[in-house]
Amino acid sequence: MSFLPLAETRVLDLTSSLAGPYCTQILAALGADVVKIEHPQRGDETRAWGPPFWDGEGAIFLAANAGKRSLALDFHAPAGKEALLRLADRADVVVQSLRPGLIDRLGFGADELRARNPSLVYCSIGAFGRVGPRASHAGYDPLMQAIGGIMSVTGEPERPGVRVGVSMIDQSTGMWAALGIIAATWERERTGEGRVVDVSLYETVLGLVGYHVVGYLGSGHVPGRHGTAFPLIAPYEAFAATDGDLMVLAANDRLFAGLCSALGQPELAADPRFGTNPDRVANRGELIALLAQSFATETVATWVERLDDAGVPAAPVQDVAQVAEDEQTSALGLLQTLDHPTVRDLRTPAVSLSLDGERPRYASAPPLLGEHSDEVLRELGYSAAEVEALAAAGVVALGNGPAR
Repeated sequence: MSFLPLAETRVLDLTSSLAGPYCTQILAALGADVVKIEHPQRGDETRAWGPPFWDGEGAIFLAANAGKRSLALDFHAPAGKEALLRLADRADVVVQSLRPGLIDRLGFGADELRARNPSLVYCSIGAFGRVGPRASHAGYDPLMQAIGGIMSVTGEPERPGVRVGVSMIDQSTGMWAALGIIAATWERERTGEGRVVDVSLYETVLGLVGYHVVGYLGSGHVPGRHGTAFPLIAPYEAFAATDGDLMVLAANDRLFAGLCSALGQPELAADPRFGTNPDRVANRGELIALLAQSFATETVATWVERLDDAGVPAAPVQDVAQVAEDEQTSALGLLQTLDHPTVRDLRTPAVSLSLDGERPRYASAPPLLGEHSDEVLRELGYSAAEVEALAAAGVVALGNGPAR
């Protein structure tokens, strides 16, 4: 792709873990020059999260930091602070996810940086938001799944709630941050002024449980756990076949009739217990027991084919290995091969959108720690001797990976 929407946009990335890095990886995929600031000794904490590791690099780091340049800089030191301010002065966007209050104490808050650079778009990714009794508290994805109600509706009935097996709050917050940044940069093209964008994990989780909240406010009913089932529709859940499980979604009366026909039980569609979706939800236990008996007689592939012929949405329940090797994954080009100096045959999920039918590609693999320290500092006007002096003082770390 010759020209990406965020080409020539400079992003200063003061984030770690997953929400912030996922945001800035999206921006990098869309063409932004993202300079990632890392601790000179340990780098982003996700470099050490594992196993699994891939040739020494943590899987989360590899999945959320493609297309960026790494500057390993101690910005607590006066010389490091000066370098960071130089970067902020020439940046279009700053994204930060430090602990509440810390960024201001360090002198890199929105007011300070935007006073120096009024056109700056400044995005803060927080835990519980800017105000309220928990505003000063730290937060992580599993905490938000707990406090935000997701664990209360995830898992099997009569058993304790469970964490969703992906970091959906972190990654969804990263997407909200990217959306806010893109909106603010678009506005700046008209006004010349930047904006302060605030997102938080807690705000994200409330949005994700939105229809549950609306249902509770309207009815007073507190939703519970239903396993693979969706409480508002039946049948809308997974069933066991002879060799695995499949998800079946009969979201309306027409689809339910098609399902009954495919199962060889057309009489179920005429049964007054199952005539409408509210009837089926009210009599879910009886209905699911009848359907389960039928599904247990054939393979997943057989049922998926029959239901597809009947126009009923169905899919096998796949593990991660099956997803990675799925023909649909390959056809869409959803795994991108990246040339990394130490990780052999690195493949990572590509950005989840296409522009004019073409999927944007990351410009480079996730960086080694400090891989671009010398390059970025020289762009800021530091001489080779000054860079070496900063390195000797421990203010920066210089990566030694081969150039890409």
